[in-house]
Amino acid sequence: MRIAAIDQGTTSTRVLVADSNGGADIVHSVRHRQHHPKAGWVEHSPEELLSNLNACIEAAGTIDAIGIDNQGESCLAWDAESGEALSPVIVWQDNRTADLLKNLREHGAEELTLSRAGLPLDPYFSASKLAWLLTHNDRVKQAQRAGTLRLGTTDAYFLDRLTGRFETDTTTASRTSLMNLERGEWDEDLCRLFGVPLECLPEIRPTVGEFGSVGTIPVTASIVDQQAALYGHGCRKTGDAKITFGTGAFALTLTGNQIVRAPEQGLLPTVAWRIGNDITYALDGGVYDASSAVEWAGRLGLYSDLSEISTFETPPAISQGLAFVPALSGLACPHWNRGAGALWVGMCASTTKGDLCQALLEGVALCTSEVIAAMMDRVNVTDRLSVDGGLGRNVYFVQFLADVLERTIVTQRFHELTAFGCAALASMGLGSALPEYKNASTVFHPCQDKATVGEWKARFAEAVTRSKGWR
Repeated sequence: MRIAAIDQGTTSTRVLVADSNGGADIVHSVRHRQHHPKAGWVEHSPEELLSNLNACIEAAGTIDAIGIDNQGESCLAWDAESGEALSPVIVWQDNRTADLLKNLREHGAEELTLSRAGLPLDPYFSASKLAWLLTHNDRVKQAQRAGTLRLGTTDAYFLDRLTGRFETDTTTASRTSLMNLERGEWDEDLCRLFGVPLECLPEIRPTVGEFGSVGTIPVTASIVDQQAALYGHGCRKTGDAKITFGTGAFALTLTGNQIVRAPEQGLLPTVAWRIGNDITYALDGGVYDASSAVEWAGRLGLYSDLSEISTFETPPAISQGLAFVPALSGLACPHWNRGAGALWVGMCASTTKGDLCQALLEGVALCTSEVIAAMMDRVNVTDRLSVDGGLGRNVYFVQFLADVLERTIVTQRFHELTAFGCAALASMGLGSALPEYKNASTVFHPCQDKATVGEWKARFAEAVTRSKGWR
């Protein structure tokens, strides 16, 4: 058995081929362009993404099934008859709808989104992006009048174009602000709130199942990338958690069959996966900028090679009074403040490029620690956390993360756990199971005393306060 898992992420599309002999390898990867037509806007070309998906499927060779994981909240509009995209993909990081949501919030609409979808009013989620397209895109308006408009997240577009099935899965639908979290169905009141026609949305299907075929190859799983990573990390029990450090940092903790609502902590209930009629829920907390902040620092010329910022001979920057708040796209959990701005606090004449990079890495870790602290108020999160993603390779970052989280961190040497989780679910869709991947790991234990860590967190909290409302 050979399964192709397509990991369609924010910066690239990759395909992992896993087999029944225990093999699991990326066989093709291609990056796509990021478009920033205005400040705060982030877009992708739908045609470029679709072309990259097709290239990945072709590179996979002979396979028995396909699984696809997607960006989650990124969305677009297209025509039902021609299949032509009517808009760019509006990416999850995009904040063009901030004013629309501010108006809705002032009229008390957030109570409805929190109670039905479990989500706050934030540009991160798909509903306001789709509402924006209906208001500002003439081609979308024309297709709506003609009765040929389709609206959805990127997975629905891919499935429609690849298999002819206009469908999405429950995990992705749960990230739109349009799905009733308890029922797993589109909610008429939420659709009415955002002005999104329910009839233009895809059918919601279980995560594992039949999504049509690409030629003769069945697509047997579709899921959000972070949920795929959760499955790939082997999380199965309530309290099991993982953190993926990609463009952003995303922590997910399983809550079983319980929907845990924690709006005051800025945490989001979401669907981990739906298999058959059984929905498994999770608690989600994110940091908008993780690896994206590191890449930004590289573009500024603060380092030339990642090896330069993997170890430091000096004590932590924050212990020297230098802190960085990685709010390049605003602050997510637990603050949900898009007006926050990225900043360094505590620079002086002797501050070096290395100091700035050290503070940047620490800032991402400290933001992540705020997320886990919020989760601990609601769920007994495991004291041994599994992490993956690019920053998981940075020794300094992971040790500092273990210190500020005050728990053991396990990094995986096999970093394709998102794609592997997708492949495992796709094999389940065939009625089979891939063997467990034998993944070597490195363990980091906390080595700082609580008083010192408490001082760091207090200093960082002061910096976060300064960053709020900066823009």
